[in-house]
Amino acid sequence: MDPALVSRLSRPLPRYTSYPTTPHFRDEVGEEDYASWIRAIPTGSGLSIYVHIPFCDTLCWFCACTTKITQRYAPVARYLDCVEEEIKRISGLLPDGTHVDHIHWGGGSPDILSPDDTARLSGLLRERFDVAPDAEFAIEIDPREVNEEKADALIAAGLTRISLGVQDFDPVVQKAINRHQSIEATRDVVERFRAAGVSSVNIDLVYGLPHQTAERAQRTIDAIISLQPNRVAIFGYAHLPQRVTHQRLIDDDSVPGVEDRLELSQIMSGSLTKAGYKRTGIDHFCKPDDTMARGPLRRNFQGYTTDMSDALLGLGASSISRLPQGYAQNAVPVADYQRRVTSSGLATVRGFALSHQDRARAFAIEKLMCELKFPARELGRRFGEVGHSIADESTRLTEYAENGLVEPAADGFVVTEKGRPFLRAIAAEFDSYLGQSTATHSTGI
Repeated sequence: MDPALVSRLSRPLPRYTSYPTTPHFRDEVGEEDYASWIRAIPTGSGLSIYVHIPFCDTLCWFCACTTKITQRYAPVARYLDCVEEEIKRISGLLPDGTHVDHIHWGGGSPDILSPDDTARLSGLLRERFDVAPDAEFAIEIDPREVNEEKADALIAAGLTRISLGVQDFDPVVQKAINRHQSIEATRDVVERFRAAGVSSVNIDLVYGLPHQTAERAQRTIDAIISLQPNRVAIFGYAHLPQRVTHQRLIDDDSVPGVEDRLELSQIMSGSLTKAGYKRTGIDHFCKPDDTMARGPLRRNFQGYTTDMSDALLGLGASSISRLPQGYAQNAVPVADYQRRVTSSGLATVRGFALSHQDRARAFAIEKLMCELKFPARELGRRFGEVGHSIADESTRLTEYAENGLVEPAADGFVVTEKGRPFLRAIAAEFDSYLGQSTATHSTGI
């Protein structure tokens, strides 16, 4: 492709895990709004629960997640006390007849919890919510943290899927991001959980890391394929040292440029598809028998998911809830979160109440991100005049069509394989809020 076009389409853009995206959340949405939205959840609704554990014992320099480094367990235990209070408050607001189909623990490193606290948290969730017998329970795991006792506690809690952070196996890259993790340690964790019956394994990789080269990326992806994970996610590194201060420990000159990033992502994706994995969305790959391969897909704050729940309830510092009325986010600093929960049981500090137009644009963007389709006719059927108006905006995609990135379809247009790496840029064409904040985003590929 024309390097100038690649550069233009790779401008900093949102990842569209929500619409509107988080920089546009407003502090007009507070605890009372969130409480009323929970009370209004219809009887019979399926729920998804996300619990954020924002603690790690070492700092990975590339990471932009909401984390707190600690070498002591006391802050983790105090934090969990507040999460329990939030669970009790929210479960008390829910109408009768709702049920939980999905549970996800993220971080940070949720496996920093002691075995007793793993049992404590999982037990309380099942006590306070009606968790379906076949509910999916996924957790993000740092393979360097898991010992036999922690693994046993997670298995006893009903774990169904593990998501392992790897990023890159090359020692030069690992040194540059301060994350040292061997293939052997990763394989041991995979085998331990599989032997215990946890059959679904996801592995996260990152392209665009400092000192990453085509050869190093190939060795890493070959090692990953040898582990036979059910799913692989390949994320582009977001180098934002102006916002993420510890990324200043990474030499700017060692970070690959736009064209190199595109090559790295294509090496990884090409190897996975050649190995029989099905590509879904921008950056997820799964085995043909995985539920993600069958769909349907949705997009939320954990990325791509098969979670079709009616509402997502976020627990813990920085967590975001998605309800029919809109989004509600908890306080980000752990101390602020704990103070607010201690005071009222809730910690909502901002969010976004959705308009009819917001819902229509969110629908169009999610269809693009998940199915690579722009459903012009369905927009009109679902959203009336607003939907027809948004569909008309697709006429601005002339440059994309001329370069073979999109092509006409019976119900609008579809994104081609050539256009897939630029999906965020295509989705951004329908984002009416883009440019209305000072937020910094990562490069579009």
